[in-house]
Amino acid sequence: MREETKLIRQQQIAQAAYEVLEGKGYVGASMLAIAKRAKASNETLYNWYGDKQGLFKALVVRNAEEVKSLLEAELASDQDPIETLGRLGPKLLSLLTGARAVALNRAAAADPSGELGAAISEAGRETVMPLIADVLGAAKARGQLAFETVGEAAELYLNLLIGDLQIRRVIGRAPIPTKEFCNSRSAKALASLEKLLGGN
Repeated sequence: MREETKLIRQQQIAQAAYEVLEGKGYVGASMLAIAKRAKASNETLYNWYGDKQGLFKALVVRNAEEVKSLLEAELASDQDPIETLGRLGPKLLSLLTGARAVALNRAAAADPSGELGAAISEAGRETVMPLIADVLGAAKARGQLAFETVGEAAELYLNLLIGDLQIRRVIGRAPIPTKEFCNSRSAKALASLEKLLGGN
């Protein structure tokens, strides 16, 4: 199978997986149901992903890739760190509170093995946090922010940006944030960060 064709099929399978997940929940989301929805063979899904957990782990990685790629590109180009956070904030907020992230977090809560939750942590927080820390470290080096440890600064930034919004989305107590909401909240979070950790 050509790589381009395989990519298209993977996109179709991902879409089908989210649709089945929404309709049946993680426990009821079988590989066969996903294969039928995607008009793919059950054998293809098992060959590509191994099992249901493998498929959903692949979705987790794919969902986090956009923010990871953005951060890596920004760091490689040596852009202004504060401007980088300004561009990152809305994307990160939208990603973490979007329908797909909510579906995956609900699935992780229903996975008794804990493997899906571990995959979300590894592909999300454990991958993205060090990159955010690098951006904040660059801001400190330029005198834009002042703090003792970069880990605490990164935690503060995420708390200002996300707060309890993600968990409220997961439990169905908050609507999907609009683009305008994400832009506004991100700007306020960055302004608060600069106020709290103002540099030279």
